[in-house]
Amino acid sequence: MPELPEVETTRRGLEPLILNKIIENIAVRNARLRWPIPDTISAIKNQTITRIDRRGKYLILELNNDLHLIVHLGMSGSIGVLNKSTPLKKHDHFVIYFKDNAVLRFNDPRRFGCILLTDDNPLTHPLLASLGPEPLSHDFNAQWLKQKANSRMVAVKNFIMNAEVVVGVGNIYASEALFKAGIHPKRAASRISLRRYGFLVQAIKDVLHDAIRSGGTTLRDFSQSDGKPGYFQQQLNVYGRVNQACVMCSHPIKKTCIGQRSSYYCPKCQH
Repeated sequence: MPELPEVETTRRGLEPLILNKIIENIAVRNARLRWPIPDTISAIKNQTITRIDRRGKYLILELNNDLHLIVHLGMSGSIGVLNKSTPLKKHDHFVIYFKDNAVLRFNDPRRFGCILLTDDNPLTHPLLASLGPEPLSHDFNAQWLKQKANSRMVAVKNFIMNAEVVVGVGNIYASEALFKAGIHPKRAASRISLRRYGFLVQAIKDVLHDAIRSGGTTLRDFSQSDGKPGYFQQQLNVYGRVNQACVMCSHPIKKTCIGQRSSYYCPKCQH
């Protein structure tokens, strides 16, 4: 599933290719996504894309008539800018045609993504209104985590993957950040000190920054036929490395299941 770094890389890749472009036409080839593409989507015709933002894992395309497209890539979605002459693919469900012969195509084989339209502040949309702070913002800090963790016995890994606590910390990044901070993924959220939450906040920021920087080298892929952001090749310290030597202490990495997700950790370095 595309996570925050992949979505941010997508945003950065799309921005120079579609910003200030005029939408000439659209084609809804399959409206049956996670939520149906609304009939009102036709209102974006003849509008100009004036801004591209991201909130959590959602892309927000701002148009010049107080309209906003809210896009989620779901489990398997991708979005790319191509030449109009490029043949359509089977799962190209939504297409925007620009006046300069370029097209924006949304491809989603599993149809768990969404393309929605709003004429209100997109941050007040039901899908976005309850989201926690952005992990790379100043609002995300140790005090915030400690306050949200008060009396919560949930495992800290599940806690930081809760989008109402902080957005965009997916399974891989949660495992890597907890390793970097030296915190066992099953430790209860309420039993972590403010000081250790400071380490965890910094670890989350570092891991996400590294992933975004790694993705930044693949921006050329946005003008190619697959429209995918070119997922990262960064070195993972624990995720997927069960029974391999810990990079810090050489103890074998362990695997466990937390919240029905595979979790990896070093039992010697993390406590």
